[in-house]
Amino acid sequence: MANAAVVILAGTEGHENLGRLVNGLETAREFAETDGDDVKLIFDGAGTQWIPELEDEDSDYHDLYTAVRDNAAACDYCAGAFGVEAAVANAGVVALDDHDGHPSIRSLVDDNYEIITF
Repeated sequence: MANAAVVILAGTEGHENLGRLVNGLETAREFAETDGDDVKLIFDGAGTQWIPELEDEDSDYHDLYTAVRDNAAACDYCAGAFGVEAAVANAGVVALDDHDGHPSIRSLVDDNYEIITF
C-alpha cells in the first residue's frame, strides 16, 4: 500500500509542460488503479490553469483527467492568482487553503504521503 500526492506545478505553455502534465496524470492514474493505494492529485501554482482545459471534452487528455478527477484538488490561492478560480469551482474540484491559502504539503508528509512533483 502506498500513499502518494502528485503535484502538478507545470503551466499550460510549452510542449515540455504538457509532457509534465501528462506524466503527472499517468502517475496519478497508476496509483488510483492499484488496490490499496491512496493518491491525491493537486494542481498548484501555474498548474491550476490546466483544470479548465482538461474539463473540455475536446481536450486530448480529458479522459485521462476524468480517470483521476475524483482524487483532484487545487490550490485556492493559486487558482485565484492565475484567473481560474471560477473554472475550478465549476468543475467541482476541491480548493485547498490549509496553509495561508495554499495546500499544506507538510501535513501530507506528516500523513506519510510521498510527494511527487511535475
